[in-house]
Amino acid sequence: MSLSPIASLDSPLPPQGLARYSPFRLVKRIMPRGLFWRSLIIIVAPVVLLQGIVSYVFFERDLDTTTRRMARDVAADTALLMAIEDNYPPADRAQLRKLAARALNYDVNFLPGQTIAPRHHHLSTIDEALDEVIAQRIGATRHFRVAREGDDNIGISVEVHDGVLHLVAPRDRVTVSSPDIFIVWMVGSALILTAVATIFLRNQVRPIERLARASDAFGKGRSVPDFKPYGATEVRRAAQAFLTMRERIERHVTQRTEMLAGVSHDLRTPLTRIKLTLALMGESDDVKALRADVADMERMLDEYLDFARGEGGEKAESGDLGAIVRDAASAAARARGAGPERLSLDVPDGIVLSVKRNALKRCVTNLIDNALKYGKSVHVSLQRDERMVQVMIDDDGPGIPEARREEAFRPFHRLDEGRNLQSGGVGLGLAIARDIARAHGGDVVLDTSVLGGLRAVVRLPV
Repeated sequence: MSLSPIASLDSPLPPQGLARYSPFRLVKRIMPRGLFWRSLIIIVAPVVLLQGIVSYVFFERDLDTTTRRMARDVAADTALLMAIEDNYPPADRAQLRKLAARALNYDVNFLPGQTIAPRHHHLSTIDEALDEVIAQRIGATRHFRVAREGDDNIGISVEVHDGVLHLVAPRDRVTVSSPDIFIVWMVGSALILTAVATIFLRNQVRPIERLARASDAFGKGRSVPDFKPYGATEVRRAAQAFLTMRERIERHVTQRTEMLAGVSHDLRTPLTRIKLTLALMGESDDVKALRADVADMERMLDEYLDFARGEGGEKAESGDLGAIVRDAASAAARARGAGPERLSLDVPDGIVLSVKRNALKRCVTNLIDNALKYGKSVHVSLQRDERMVQVMIDDDGPGIPEARREEAFRPFHRLDEGRNLQSGGVGLGLAIARDIARAHGGDVVLDTSVLGGLRAVVRLPV
């Protein structure tokens, strides 16, 4: 059912429609994103606006008023010369004209028998002021003309009873001399202010930029040894809070690693004694079962320790990701006894990134090992764009339902149906891989593979 035209016009716009055309949203779109440029606009914009207002007031109000006041003096001199021409005989007028020219500093000429066409409107402020003031002074019935003569003079022609009186007045007698200097001063002061503001703002914003870079590097697992708080008090407080937070996180990771390492060491001692005892015992089904249980316990302790290490211990260094991925693929292939017919690589060289080599190798190894466990064919590829590096592991196994992919990353969690990602393990393989990737500022995500199984993608920021 369609609405009538009246109902369509009268119905108000929905709130989202009004928000779309809000001037604040438009301003936010055109505003720069960086703090430096926003701060510079906050400082410079009011100055430019103020100078614009001052310039308007000066040129449209004060300059016009001053010009009219000076034009009154010129109009009064013109009226005096007209009175001489109208009231004195020709013999005396020439002499008086010379005296007035010397006294008033005008070039005065008399053109007998000539007339002036009716005056027309002028757009110049000076011409308009002289037109109005002279018309008021000599009367509307007299014809006159005001015109520029060169760059420095103003010519005024007025009809008298037997001809035209023409006088040339210096331009600085009619208007303010060199008003362009005012513009030069205004623009010059604005440029100087902008330069000073730019220098000071750059020095104030630089500590914030360093803090942002340090936080980003720390979030990607890279060391920031040379970062020190400096700048304004608030920036120093934020930087100090970042350093305190970094120390607490590093201390927590170290304590967790040391605790798990200690537990692992303490448990290995009785396990070693059990292994020695079993070695001295004869072969039987019970002894074989106990040996398998001891091997499982040792493997579990190794996985616990790998999970506890996480992002701690190792320092980030620049390395070729292609070489790291190939090493991880070789390690996983040896562990699973997989040959080239099962594992294929598309890994280019020359992709260099600051990473924790051993941790990242463990992350990729876990994912490739998991793919080989459930897939007959596995393909590993490495890609890079402007913002991200991606390691993709595709297999043709049973895959994981989309609704349960995030569930697979939970530590010590094993899926009960479909594809069991940690079969024979303790449920830490994907958790370790994601923990390592996130320690580098990236992530591990699961998707549907082009081979029909599961795709695991390790994303690392450049």
